[in-house]
Amino acid sequence: MTYRKVNQKQQPKDCAYWRTRPPIERLAALEQIRAEYHGWTDETRPRLERVYRIVKQA
Repeated sequence: MTYRKVNQKQQPKDCAYWRTRPPIERLAALEQIRAEYHGWTDETRPRLERVYRIVKQA
């Protein structure tokens, strides 16, 4: 992994590009960034926890 330090005024303007993309593509990119950040794979993606409750009927 590499990085480059740049002055804030010299940063590329991504905002204009992402405004031209359709919302579904922006959401897909966001989900990919989240998965990379958390280190998720298809096998390690979090799921909802199953909760069982036994209800005694009178």
